[in-house]
Amino acid sequence: MEFISLIKKRHSVRTYAGTEVSDEKITELIKAAELAPTSRNKKPVKLIAVKDRKLLEKLSVAKAGGSQMLKDAGAAIVVTGDSEKSDVWVEDCSIAMTYLHLAATDLGLGSCWIQIRNRKNAEGRDSADYIKDLLGIKAPFEVLAVLSVGNV
Repeated sequence: MEFISLIKKRHSVRTYAGTEVSDEKITELIKAAELAPTSRNKKPVKLIAVKDRKLLEKLSVAKAGGSQMLKDAGAAIVVTGDSEKSDVWVEDCSIAMTYLHLAATDLGLGSCWIQIRNRKNAEGRDSADYIKDLLGIKAPFEVLAVLSVGNV
């Protein structure tokens, strides 16, 4: 697909068919994000793919008013950054998220960027802390966002 056509086609999708995304497509998404540039090529970005239906349901309450679509998504990709490796991990993770979003469109998948950093869930708990506890993410990694992906 031509790049300009791709970026014109990309849009946020919040309703999914509830069907699984293939491992091959998840691998392609991860590969695309790993090609994203990072400051001084430090590569602080770590991606966590989630396909387990129970985990997707738990992730769907990570953020008040913005993560519910995960319960029907085919997968989620949690984007984290090593805050000790790079002081600009937020920017590096944001570039990786953009690559993920565009790659999902290219693969015929719907996707939506779910901001997690500096957000709270319905109970007032920090969304990033909730996800770190749920997925066992340890310092120095911080959660920036989650990309919901799925068939539409």
